[in-house]
Amino acid sequence: MDFTHLNNQGHSRMVDVSEKAATLRTAVAAGKVVMTPATLEKVIIQGIAKGDVLAVAQVAGIMAAKRTSELIPMCHPLALTGVDISFSYEPNGIAVIAEIKCKGETGVEMEALTAVSAAALTIYDMCKSVQKDMTITDIRLLEKTGGKSGDYQRE
Repeated sequence: MDFTHLNNQGHSRMVDVSEKAATLRTAVAAGKVVMTPATLEKVIIQGIAKGDVLAVAQVAGIMAAKRTSELIPMCHPLALTGVDISFSYEPNGIAVIAEIKCKGETGVEMEALTAVSAAALTIYDMCKSVQKDMTITDIRLLEKTGGKSGDYQRE
């Protein structure tokens, strides 16, 4: 099979944001780790062998937000001014929310989505000895503010 056409779509480039004004940018993303009630109970009572699942997942989400440009090729490195990773227990799993802020020339949507993804993957990693069929789902942007394209709120 000839895949050369995949490489001839044009060139890739990072968008030039040097003429954009630095403004406050925010983004909120969410996702979920679906698990059995028994696994969820072990997380709640801190009965997972690897330790405090949500504390480790929170640190992973923060680290991922800060390193998004190293993971997603066309993302600009950003000086984030705020990263908040929070969790809520649901009957069939754990919801993950990332809120990201910066003052810059480009938005922080990818940082929020990357933070949620890393936090969810960390929950999976911490709990996989108890349950291997967990599902990471519904990773999505909930809202964003700032920038030329304006504000966005998921309906």
